[in-house]
Amino acid sequence: MAFLEDIIKRAKEERKTIVLPEATDIRTLKAVDLISKTDFCDVVLIGNKEEVLKIARENNFDISKAQIIEPSASEDYKEFVEAFYELRKHKGMTIEKSKEFMLDNIYFGMMMVKQGYADGLVSGAVHSTSDTLRPALQILKTAPGTKLVSAFFMMIVPNCTYGENGVFLFSDSGLNENPDSDALSEIAISSSKSFELLTGKTPKIAMLSYSSHGSAKSELTDKVINATNLVKEKAPELLVDGELQLDAAIIPEVAEYKAKGSPLKGEANILIFPDLNAGNIGYKLVQRLAKAEAYGPLCQGIAKPVNDLSRGCSSKDIEGVVAITAVQAQEQDK
Repeated sequence: MAFLEDIIKRAKEERKTIVLPEATDIRTLKAVDLISKTDFCDVVLIGNKEEVLKIARENNFDISKAQIIEPSASEDYKEFVEAFYELRKHKGMTIEKSKEFMLDNIYFGMMMVKQGYADGLVSGAVHSTSDTLRPALQILKTAPGTKLVSAFFMMIVPNCTYGENGVFLFSDSGLNENPDSDALSEIAISSSKSFELLTGKTPKIAMLSYSSHGSAKSELTDKVINATNLVKEKAPELLVDGELQLDAAIIPEVAEYKAKGSPLKGEANILIFPDLNAGNIGYKLVQRLAKAEAYGPLCQGIAKPVNDLSRGCSSKDIEGVVAITAVQAQEQDK
């Protein structure tokens, strides 16, 4: 079964409610139309109801199953204003400022998740990553025991035998610009949990570099080597190796002579990039040149499921990220 088909099937098993605060974006409304057909979750659109319905009618989108909420007209507005004020008053928040924040679609949507009216939120088709993550961290906070919030992409490469039959997790490809060795190790450990949740497969983690097993030496390679050692110390049960070049990480024949003795044996399915430049460029190359499906940036380390989108996303991408968010919400309930 294809990755997205499996995620949608799992989402249907325990129905969740996902908030989409970018309700007037045409790709978002088309995604809602797609979701109405597969019917795997309940959707809440945040925006001006009249405008949302007008766009849907003009494009012949079926959004009849979605709930549309306009913050200023919502019966929950006052509750959310007071709750946000209590959360942020130690930071100088006032009731008047809180009223303004709760008119913002993303902030209002986050409060829906915080107060238990919804299970997760997906945004980013028209907003920046910071526009999505700032309210998430202010309202939902980080998950217990989390040292670092990071972002990853699920990459589904067609006609590919590498990774998990073409399924990979790329991290961090959307958030942390230049993580140090400790941060890289935390990203790798979080990514292993995300991969196992979403695929049910054993994580095989490659810590990427321009060097394989000492073929070059610099501060850049030392960072990755140190990060690899930290992963082994913190989570000795994980299958991890580094530093590795990309080909030595995913191609068994190359691993045999570039990284002989590697426990991964060229079968990595999780690729940890040394910085955001490499991670972001890498995912876009694979997405565009290999025509891969790219779901993300998906977030790990936030107390409730919140996921970002690339502003170059398609409606199908949004549908996929909504399904992934629903599955993450199921896991949180456990």
